[in-house]
Amino acid sequence: MIKKVGFIGTGNMGTAIIRGMVGDENINLLGFDLNKTALNALAEETGLTTCETVRDLAKKSDYIVLAVKPQHAPAVLEEIAPVLNESKCLISIAAGLTVRKIKDLCENGCPVVRVMPNTPALVNAGVFAVCLDDAHLSEEQSSFTREIFTPLGDVYVLAESQFDSFTGVIGSGPAYVFYFIEAMIESAVELGLPRTQATAMVEKLFEGSTKLAQESNFHVSELREMVTSPGGTTVQALIHLDRTATRSNIIDAVRKSYERSIELGKN
Repeated sequence: MIKKVGFIGTGNMGTAIIRGMVGDENINLLGFDLNKTALNALAEETGLTTCETVRDLAKKSDYIVLAVKPQHAPAVLEEIAPVLNESKCLISIAAGLTVRKIKDLCENGCPVVRVMPNTPALVNAGVFAVCLDDAHLSEEQSSFTREIFTPLGDVYVLAESQFDSFTGVIGSGPAYVFYFIEAMIESAVELGLPRTQATAMVEKLFEGSTKLAQESNFHVSELREMVTSPGGTTVQALIHLDRTATRSNIIDAVRKSYERSIELGKN
């Protein structure tokens, strides 16, 4: 049976998800966005059908992907609430909006799935947390929701109570990695390496190290020890990081993100 999947918001993440679904003959794609130029270009690329209003899209869709900024979500949900029913499924990637909040805003019109992505999904290497806590979800709806995100990365089903932890570690995580990449590049430049070469080398360093961690049978602590010879250069750097509490600062930074996620969820 062909399923109609409508996207309210076709920005970076919405577009990435749409592109991941292109080619599936069992899916018809629909889209709405205030940026009509970008929407029409995406329609030309992917074959999705554009809709004039969010209510029109919701009425025509079996699955409705809410991919707007959190501050815009309440108005959208109130607009589509009258056309929602148990046969439809609302999939929200709007950060901070709980399942209960979403259901209240759309008057319990349909089952709700909450999804938290991270930005590497833009290159099909994302990590997704999917909340299937809503008791009104059918098995088909739960299964289909997991399937549509699989082409974009790894999908983990988590209880909503774990979403703030996921946000602190994984949702915000790419920024931490990019921050460290930036610092490594600047250190290379400070030591005399040309910036272009330094950037390429550091990017390859992270790619190779991640690949080794994923494919090796050794724990990451053992892999670190392999590079850390007694009295060598690496151990001096690591001792400095420990003396300046870098590990503790990373842990504290993740907790700050986690706590902020909790605060946003209460608004």
